[in-house]
Order: sequence, then C-alpha cells, then structure tokens
Amino acid sequence: MITCVADREPPLRAPRPESRQISELRALRARQPELAEAVDMHLELLELERRVLGRVSLPALDLSEASVTRHNIDGRPLLKFEDIPLDLTDLRLMVRQAADVLRRFGALDEGDHRDVQALGRDLKLLAVAATWYRSAAERHVAGIGRPATGSVTPISEAIAQVLAQAMRPFLSRCAEVLQQHPSLSAWTQSHCALCGGEPDFAVITPAAERHLICGRCTLRWKFEPLTCPFCRNSDRTRITSFATPDGQYRVYACDVCHRYLKAYDARRATRPVLPVVDTIATLPLDAAAMQRGYTG
Repeated sequence: MITCVADREPPLRAPRPESRQISELRALRARQPELAEAVDMHLELLELERRVLGRVSLPALDLSEASVTRHNIDGRPLLKFEDIPLDLTDLRLMVRQAADVLRRFGALDEGDHRDVQALGRDLKLLAVAATWYRSAAERHVAGIGRPATGSVTPISEAIAQVLAQAMRPFLSRCAEVLQQHPSLSAWTQSHCALCGGEPDFAVITPAAERHLICGRCTLRWKFEPLTCPFCRNSDRTRITSFATPDGQYRVYACDVCHRYLKAYDARRATRPVLPVVDTIATLPLDAAAMQRGYTG
C-alpha cells in the first residue's frame, strides 16, 4: 500500500529546553514559597524577553582601545541610542505586554498602566525611550564635572520601570558584543560602559574580584572590591558588609551615601551568577539593609 506524503502526520517537535535561569527560578519557588509571586512575575517577563531576543541583531560598535579610553575619560557609555538595533513593532509589543505583567502582579497601578499602554501606541514612544536611555549618560557626565549635552525631560517612574523591561532584549544583545571584548578591561567607571546604567547587583568571582552587573543591559565589569560604586567612597571603615548564613550572598553598604549593593559569592558556588534569580533570592537581604537605614 502506498501512503501519500500529504497523509503523513508532521513529526512532533521536541519541547524547547528551559534556560538555566528558568529552571533555577522554578527551583527557587519550590524552596522559598514566600517568593512565589516575585518568581512568577519574572518568569513571565523572561518569556517576553525570549520571544523578542531571537530577532534582535547585533550592533556595530567601535571597540578600539582609543575609543574605549576616550569614553572612559569622558564617562560616556559606548552605545548611542541611535545604534541600538531597535525594532519599533517589537518595542511596542514589549512595552504593552510588560505593562500587563507588572499590572497583573500589582507592580503597576491602574492609572500608570493606562498611561503606559497609551505610550505603547503613541508615535512619541521612540522619543520617550531615547530620553530614558540618555538620562543615565547625562547624569554621569554631569556627575564628573562635565557639562551635559542638553537638558533631559524627566519621565515618570512607572514609564521608566516598564522601559527598563521593554528595552532589555535590545540592550542585552548589545552587551553580548562588548562582554567578551578585551577592551572592556580598560573601563574604570562605576557605571556601565555600554549603556551608562547603574549596577544593581554584583558577583565575587572565583579569583576574588568584584564585577558589577548593569541593571539595564546586564553587562559585567571589574570594579574595586570595597569602593562604593554610587559615591566612590573607598574608606573601608565606612563600608558595612554582611552576608547570609551560608555566605552565598553579601551586602556592601556605604555609610557615606547610605546606599547598598548585593553580591553573589561565586568562589564556592555550584553555578554562575544568574542576576534575575539571585536578585529575587536575596529579597530578604533588601529588607535587612533597609532596616539598617540603607537604600538600594
């Protein structure tokens, strides 16, 4: 008997393997049920990011030693907004869907959700995204005594929160280009070499170096172990450090600017740092730091 090709059932596709971050988040939820809501929210945000990330192209960056040195001296990030490989359709999708996730988990109120949804359909979305992106660079340039290139119109905290999620796949793709490039070792600023963002986590490497992790693009770069990345205080007597009982996580808190930064200690760890996972796992450390009068 001859079977027609058209009658054959298509082969079943193998299920997509879970990323390390996803599997570790699920394990974290099982170990610490009190963190389930935060875990579930970030599982949805990571899925949104995954859908877009595969379509984002790599940027063209000038990573010559001269270029990196010049940007380091000026305190300016290497990636201009115009060079981010943005797709407006994908950006609109990320803005609206990220806002939906944040609203569903109570991280965005109803009024802010309406404003963000309207922005996601507005022609000025790119202009607002550019303002959000450039504000970090302008703040750091002004902070080291150089004039900013123009006034920056402030945007609301809610819109900034959503844009941080919506821009993540585009910025993290750009970070891939710089992360492995040897020129990154020349960067000595406490803000991100790529996008100008502040660190929101750190990792202590097996070599006992501290690498800061950008809260916007996830780029990592070496920085002094006991210098505050927010005010540059390097007086060790004015740096407070405390850790979880197992020593897996640490907090570095500055007694000058009263800000703190959490870190993952990879020296005896069984896995690499996973910023999304480790940020959620250390939520109790945030509470402990705030009780001592520090802010994130």
